[in-house]
Amino acid sequence: MASLLPEIAAEGKGTLTDAWDSKGRPATRATTGGWGCAAMILGAELFERMTTLGIAVNLAPYMTGTMHLGSAAAANTVTNFIGTSFMLCLLGGFIADSYLGRYLTIAVFTAVQATGVIILTVSTVASGLRPAPCADVTGQSPDCLPADGKQLGMLYLGLYMTALGTGGLKSSVSGFGSDQFDESDDGERKKMMRFFNWFYFFVSIGALLAVTVLVYVQDNIGRRWGYGICAVGIIAGLGLFLAGTRRYRFKKLVGSPLTQVAAVTAAAWSKRALPLPSDPSMLYDLDDAAVTGADLKGKQKLPHSKECRFLDHAAIIVQAAGESPAEASKWTLCTRTDVEEVKQVARMLPIWATSIMFWTIHAQMTTFAVEQAALMDRGIGSSGFLIPAGSLTVFLVGSILLTVPLYDRLIAPIARRFTGNPHGLSPLQRVFAGLFLSITGMAASALVERHRLTSAEHGVTLTVFLLMPQFLLVGAGEAFTYMGQLDFFLRECPKGMKTMSTGLFLSTCALGFFFSTVIVTIVHKVTGHGTNGSGGWLANDLNQGRLDYFYWLLAVMSIVNIVFFTVAARGYVYKEKRLADAGIELADEEVMIGGH
Repeated sequence: MASLLPEIAAEGKGTLTDAWDSKGRPATRATTGGWGCAAMILGAELFERMTTLGIAVNLAPYMTGTMHLGSAAAANTVTNFIGTSFMLCLLGGFIADSYLGRYLTIAVFTAVQATGVIILTVSTVASGLRPAPCADVTGQSPDCLPADGKQLGMLYLGLYMTALGTGGLKSSVSGFGSDQFDESDDGERKKMMRFFNWFYFFVSIGALLAVTVLVYVQDNIGRRWGYGICAVGIIAGLGLFLAGTRRYRFKKLVGSPLTQVAAVTAAAWSKRALPLPSDPSMLYDLDDAAVTGADLKGKQKLPHSKECRFLDHAAIIVQAAGESPAEASKWTLCTRTDVEEVKQVARMLPIWATSIMFWTIHAQMTTFAVEQAALMDRGIGSSGFLIPAGSLTVFLVGSILLTVPLYDRLIAPIARRFTGNPHGLSPLQRVFAGLFLSITGMAASALVERHRLTSAEHGVTLTVFLLMPQFLLVGAGEAFTYMGQLDFFLRECPKGMKTMSTGLFLSTCALGFFFSTVIVTIVHKVTGHGTNGSGGWLANDLNQGRLDYFYWLLAVMSIVNIVFFTVAARGYVYKEKRLADAGIELADEEVMIGGH
């Protein structure tokens, strides 16, 4: 795999001061890190993406056709699985930063993911772990008995063990890959930036394999074979990752930024009754901490701000209690800079909250859109070949891959002329574009579904390619939102809390999928009128429902959301400008990340 990547340049001799080899010795440039190690890490990520997406995009048809659940229940199973995978990245990141380190976290959670996929494979092989087949291939006939508790229990055990493994692996793999390059060296820093490009490329290749090869195998050869390939792939990825152990560079544990947020909040709450000093310089800060010999972890002193003044209580030195800064716990006394870093995270929360809705829209592309495809003509000409319903997601992935270079080559140069921004559109402008495209995607989905329903009433089955616009629009929206969110969180997160940027981004994805579950549950409950609430907008048989109404509901909710996002974005002042107004320049590496 290393041969696919840029050639390994001759490393300069020398020992790194902030990295160690597998035996605990200071790492040397010549024998550790570099593209060879990065290739092994990228291989592990490729198999993770292929496995997780290969299960998720084709899970809804399995839940309805084999396990005989309703459409709404099947959709919720998918969104809960994906949402849990993203949310558990926060747990994985905390464990990696505070206890195990990135290497052990990747190794342990990859093994957990492999175990989960093996359990899933077993559940598709053992006949007793599936309900008896019935004549209705959609599984929605009254004669089709739904899966019982034992059968669903085994399936969910496999799914959520897979989700747990995915969360731990995803939380650390990009960070551990960047650890293989020394940021203090100009040449290696440039390679690190190229590593992130290759990382996104490998993620996309894994996604393409999932929505094409794996979905085809599951539908035409057997789901047991599809899941079996996933299990073998994950084990192979783990073996490839472990093979590089002796050459990896390891960084010391730095602690989780979540701990800092909790410590500042706890310290502020414990001293909430104390009056704040009129002069902010009287608050405990980095200068005072340096005198006591505290480890400042390379933090950059930040100016005091007037927002969230309650948190300033965390930096009050309690003179009456005889509190010595050198002896005080971080849970009772924090520096003013620690407080300002937490304030900066708080400033981003309105942007964070109004970005969640995009991923709720995105969730429909792996749930109801797949169920729509299953009811349409999926044939290609007269060849007799049927496109698997889950493979329609390839248009989503393809749209993402096309949008990224299109933005770099065409949109950014044009936007640069109008905005004066050297990067074309600002991060928040890119997120806005993504949110807008998601609204158009939902509108297109509603119009196509209405046309499909009308045609079905007359016995006409429409071509599945009519679903292409919604996949292309939401896919392009994902490219803009993904790039904008990552750039925004990386640029705006304080230097001492950089790993928080990944957590903020992934939590929007997770909450978006969970919010989809909530909306689907409420809509199904309110509009359902058949046996067990099977009718309504989200009927088990989509031809008897009004999925187009549901899509219009999401479009309206997204319009309301984009208004709130616009208000929050217009009122947001970028960190670079705020620090420049205070006469402080960003550190070089922060400028580099923001520019990237």
